[in-house]
Amino acid sequence: VAGPHGGVQSETPLAFLHRMMNGTSLEAKPLKFAYSRLTSLLRTLQVSNLDDFNALTDVADFVTLLSTYSEGIARFAIIMEPNGSAIPGASDPVIQLACLDASLAIAPLFKRFGSVVITSGTLSPIDLYPKLLQFEPRVSESLQMSTFRPCIRPLVVTRGSDQLAVSTKFDDRGDMGVVRNYGAMLVELCSSIPDGVVAFFTSYSYMENIISEWDGMGVLRQLTKHKLVFIETKDVVETTLALDNYRRACDSGRGAVFLSVARGKVSEGINFDRHYGRAVVMFGVPFQYTLSHVLRARLEYLQTHYQIREQDFLNFDALRQAAQCVGRVIRSKTDYGLMVFADSRYNRHDKRSKLPKWILQFLSDQYLNLSTDMALQHVRHFLRQMSQPIDQAALQSVLLTLEEVERMNPLIG
Repeated sequence: VAGPHGGVQSETPLAFLHRMMNGTSLEAKPLKFAYSRLTSLLRTLQVSNLDDFNALTDVADFVTLLSTYSEGIARFAIIMEPNGSAIPGASDPVIQLACLDASLAIAPLFKRFGSVVITSGTLSPIDLYPKLLQFEPRVSESLQMSTFRPCIRPLVVTRGSDQLAVSTKFDDRGDMGVVRNYGAMLVELCSSIPDGVVAFFTSYSYMENIISEWDGMGVLRQLTKHKLVFIETKDVVETTLALDNYRRACDSGRGAVFLSVARGKVSEGINFDRHYGRAVVMFGVPFQYTLSHVLRARLEYLQTHYQIREQDFLNFDALRQAAQCVGRVIRSKTDYGLMVFADSRYNRHDKRSKLPKWILQFLSDQYLNLSTDMALQHVRHFLRQMSQPIDQAALQSVLLTLEEVERMNPLIG
């Protein structure tokens, strides 16, 4: 495989192990126990500072997995990149053991338990999971959200106020018209939406580039007139501090916008409930980096063994990530929030139909193919609607009473 920094090799664990055994005096069987024996040795020696042995532990873990999964179907791939550094002139050889089969992780659960329930708000499209995880479901159901009011307002924005299509497609990514429209859209949204707004970008590099361009255009200066601006970085400590200050800005009434990345820390485990997230803006469709050697190996494996087409998996993965991001905004029955899908590709049925049912139930035709101006009208109408006092009787109608729960299961109590 020809990589950007020179020849990249990919081979099966069995081929790599065979080559390693021929070049050294090592045998395959003892390698299976390398990790457990090293752990036992460190414990016996009562080593206090285990961090000093992290590199050795990684090597032991690597050869244990390599030897354990060398037989049968190659469910791992060894990716060797002579120079994996993104810095020109820097030498940084990389060797990766990449798992190609997700079913390995969940197989012990299926073996140990007679009944396994897999539930999530982002299991969509649901029919792909049995193939990926290698099981036959007895019950497979995609459910709507039970709500007493239309508390979610998804909007698909396909063009800016100047009617220029907006997208993060590779061909359009550097278009200054798209960058300007995205900036103007965020400024307008922040001027109309109170409290917290979270914006997700498709990658760190794209976010850095667009923020740099916005700075030159004066977009960031306009943003700060309405809200304080916080940015996610690859540094966990910096991001945690930014999140704390973001919440303080929302609590104080100043309002804030948090610029973050799909597949990053913020998109996975952070909740933006209540006033911390009145809107989420998804700039683009968060596809994986398709030139990644690990991704290429996995796509080939899925095609060969499970007959899952490359484009089907990429679309499934990207829309699942998009749902993961926008789902940060709604966390309870009384919560409410806007979901802005800012990319013309979300207007295509084959894309948006892969979103979860609890989003699609609110995504009617009137919220599709919008310009920034049209979206702002829907935003203001939605916020006026949600500002009305909560109808407690309607709220109780979508909640189960204790007696109803007990009738559903006589064993309780």
